[in-house]
Amino acid sequence: MKKALLLSMLALVLGGCNYLPLGTTPIKDIVAAPASFEGKEVKLRGTVREVTKIPFLDLRQYTLNDGSGEITVVAAGELPVGKAALLVTGKVESTAIIGGQSMGLHLREIERHGSF
Repeated sequence: MKKALLLSMLALVLGGCNYLPLGTTPIKDIVAAPASFEGKEVKLRGTVREVTKIPFLDLRQYTLNDGSGEITVVAAGELPVGKAALLVTGKVESTAIIGGQSMGLHLREIERHGSF
């Protein structure tokens, strides 16, 4: 009985930890059905590929790759370094969705949990 209670408590504590792969969404799922993710908050895990900064437009973005696909992430703060492994929480957004197809699909970063 005590062992089951201890294991249950441990699972609850670890389930809330941002550094575990629990609760992450594969990028391929978002790319395949962008309309169903539009405006929703998701957690993604992946590796930084391309970093872009255009100061006069105040644009900071990077590409995140999780092995299943890639998505552009609009950074909330400083840009991560290239090839960094990140866990990111953000809101899925598109410039437009026409016939279920997304134009300008990206993730607006809410929180970056750092490398994993």
